[in-house]
Amino acid sequence: MRRRIIAGNWKMNMTKAEAKQFMADFLPLCKDAKCDTVLCVPFTDIHRVYKLAIGSNVKVGAQNVAWADKGAFTGEISAEMLKEVGAEYVIIGHSERRAYFGETDETVNMRTKQALKNGLKPIVCVGETLDQREGGKTEEVLANQVKKGLEGITEEVIIAYEPVWAIGTGKTATPEMANETIGFIRSVAQPLVGDVSILYGGSMNAANAQSLLNMEHIDGGLIGGASLKPNDFSVIVNCD
Repeated sequence: MRRRIIAGNWKMNMTKAEAKQFMADFLPLCKDAKCDTVLCVPFTDIHRVYKLAIGSNVKVGAQNVAWADKGAFTGEISAEMLKEVGAEYVIIGHSERRAYFGETDETVNMRTKQALKNGLKPIVCVGETLDQREGGKTEEVLANQVKKGLEGITEEVIIAYEPVWAIGTGKTATPEMANETIGFIRSVAQPLVGDVSILYGGSMNAANAQSLLNMEHIDGGLIGGASLKPNDFSVIVNCD
């Protein structure tokens, strides 16, 4: 079921003290937000942010999840472990995981199934590179990522469209471009998982959020850099 979701992705940022200060500054600013507000934080911050968010409208998420229940998977964190420390959501298949850590559509599918099995809400990321877009392969790439990533899945998931060329570069697709592409993703995903919420994850910030969120197919945002700044992030979560 489609709903407005604004999820912050802290990536590899925020020490204990920084996370505590962020929450002290941010929570008063987002108390009237109408959207589902999620902070996807490093594993070491999950329990701390969860405890600080108790009684607020902020939920906590992780940035990855193992595809196995337990076992010899050095460095991985299981879904059960994530839930135990307060995570409710989890990002899966972020472009940085794909580019730097060998994530594939197949492992995205395995991780998504594991998250769902354990009651976590997966935010499944898809997106094309600049070369793929300029080569006219955007729809082919996105269709493959959606179909392979969601193969065998019928439960509700969240999808985040991140044009890889717009992440961390300050470049952003125009609202119309983003809306058109997310509309295509919806046409592929809807027969598989229903009328899914689809977020835009390409350098959404305080200045451009409202124009992006006004688009028909854009249900929210997966926010990187702006989610590290309480004032900026609050502007986004408080968009109409």
